[in-house]
Amino acid sequence: MKVTIVGAGNVGSTCADAIAYKRIASEVVLLDIKEGFAEGKSLDITQTSSLLGFNTKVIGSTNDYSKTADSDVVVVTSGIPRKPGMTREELIGVNAGIVKAVTKGVLKYSPNAIIVIVSNPMDTMTYLTLKESGISKHRIIGMGGALDSARFRTYLSLALKKPANDIHGMVIGGHGDTTMIPLARLSSYNGIKVSDLLSENELSKVVADTMVGGKTLTGLLGTSAWYAPGAAVAYLVDSILNDQKRIIPCSVFLDGEYGQKDICIGVPVIIGKNGWENIIELDLNDTEKKLFANSANAVRNMNSALA
Repeated sequence: MKVTIVGAGNVGSTCADAIAYKRIASEVVLLDIKEGFAEGKSLDITQTSSLLGFNTKVIGSTNDYSKTADSDVVVVTSGIPRKPGMTREELIGVNAGIVKAVTKGVLKYSPNAIIVIVSNPMDTMTYLTLKESGISKHRIIGMGGALDSARFRTYLSLALKKPANDIHGMVIGGHGDTTMIPLARLSSYNGIKVSDLLSENELSKVVADTMVGGKTLTGLLGTSAWYAPGAAVAYLVDSILNDQKRIIPCSVFLDGEYGQKDICIGVPVIIGKNGWENIIELDLNDTEKKLFANSANAVRNMNSALA
């Protein structure tokens, strides 16, 4: 199986590294517009193969889309990173043009590929990719919910002092500091409701920390995070290539689900070999429904900048 990652920056290269050492794909192509950059990153990753025990072929390319031919999955990470003080909304003008060009380039050589969008603002870039490509909605997936849910589980783990892998929790809604909705009410620790283990104030802090998780890291690092985003992409790609049918919150196109139409926004979906296969409609309470509707309105406002 072949995976192409467009954009060899921190997120793209970390994603390529994770896919390689976890043996998720047999071939990974890392593509970037900067001369020699993707080739250098791919060579560096390849030199870890004898140390980490994988045989995945990792190659780099400077803007030569022909090397991406017949990819099963294409991951789009290209675009400028969010800088301190910069909102996701401010990224749209620059990144929309980049994503349009990338979509055209990858589909020319891999017309049957499933496309995973990482570029920000992610919900808007996912919607743009769907409209520009004209391919099935099931083959366009925005990654953000997987990352936000991982951050949510991490903060729950820290509050509970329990292993994150024993905690279940997800984040739906837009992939933004004010639009995501950590579903605290539905979260659990090995079947025990988290709300039975944490006070209301503790749980509220977990939710608040999750919502500013990206901003917190940007403030500390001076740029966007990359380890968790790269791992989130690898987790999603693994479910696609190995047809694992995982339920992962992702930004997908809604056509009436959750009371929304003509929008890409984060909801739980079953991920398999054909992309996203089914949307899981959760039984949200009135408060959560209102938060989701507000989140959708915010995403639509951002989408309006595409016109």
